[in-house]
Amino acid sequence: MENNTIIQENSDFLFIYDATLSNPNGDPDQENKPRMDYDTNTNLVTDTRVKRSIRDYLKASGNEIFVDMEGDTKVSPDSKLKAVINRILADETSVDSFFGESPYKETFVKIISEKKATDPIFKALQDKKNLELNSFILEQLVKQQFIDIRMFGSAFAIGGFSKAYTGPIQLNWGYSLHKVDLVESNTIVTTMNDDSSTFGKDYRVHYSMLAFNGTINKHVAKSTGLTIADRTLFRQMIWESISAMPTRSKLNQYAKLYVEIVYNEGFSNGHFGDLRNLVSTKPDEIIRKVEDVNVDLSKLLKIIRENQGEGKAIKEVIFKNQLTDDKI
Repeated sequence: MENNTIIQENSDFLFIYDATLSNPNGDPDQENKPRMDYDTNTNLVTDTRVKRSIRDYLKASGNEIFVDMEGDTKVSPDSKLKAVINRILADETSVDSFFGESPYKETFVKIISEKKATDPIFKALQDKKNLELNSFILEQLVKQQFIDIRMFGSAFAIGGFSKAYTGPIQLNWGYSLHKVDLVESNTIVTTMNDDSSTFGKDYRVHYSMLAFNGTINKHVAKSTGLTIADRTLFRQMIWESISAMPTRSKLNQYAKLYVEIVYNEGFSNGHFGDLRNLVSTKPDEIIRKVEDVNVDLSKLLKIIRENQGEGKAIKEVIFKNQLTDDKI
């Protein structure tokens, strides 16, 4: 298959990374302490934290993303969309390239030529009479420009209409595979901000090995246009992004395991359940460094080996492993 072909398979993935003396995901309701389930003493990380790391790395790698600032300014989704549309469809050449052979091009050019108001392109999008044109423009922006929407989805609300894209790539909150101990520190840190200083406490975990379960859905991929090339890039980004652009509190975080089970036709996401249930760690207690934890992948590898082959569930397995000596 060509790289620009929309994906044709469902898959589930397991992603594990670890964090040493860092704050994987601060909780704004708890003085930005690392998110915790205090009933089990396990560390939590939201899916949006991982997606933010991927988005930042996508942008640094030269990809245009939607959930982002406009220049150096924080903007609303509407303002971001407005700026991008005005930038992309600013002249005849860019309009020709954007619309291609679509019959909507003539309609769009006619509308724009009749508009005398400020920001005529965006005004045209707000007109309820142009819903089909508006939908086409949004669809093309997603497929041509915003790889993060093709991956994770987003919602638009412009004037008289709204449109939501569900992302074909989803992952749920991660949790540590063992109990986690917070660094006990009353240290006050100072952050310079222009001519003023911001004071606050610095909270970290000693060590946390965090596991995430996720899916890539071929049916949802049709709506955003997620291609084979996009999926390949996602596999690279999730592995590299955690350590690629660390802030002060995110230093010492590294990808350790990525296992993606690609299904044959007729098998849907979740066929083997949450893949984290097939991984265990020993000891199941507070751990201070990676050398102290033994990760057991035997259940996961057994299921993979038993379900590959003609007529079985698994078509392919993507396997990156820096945790154990196990191989597929």
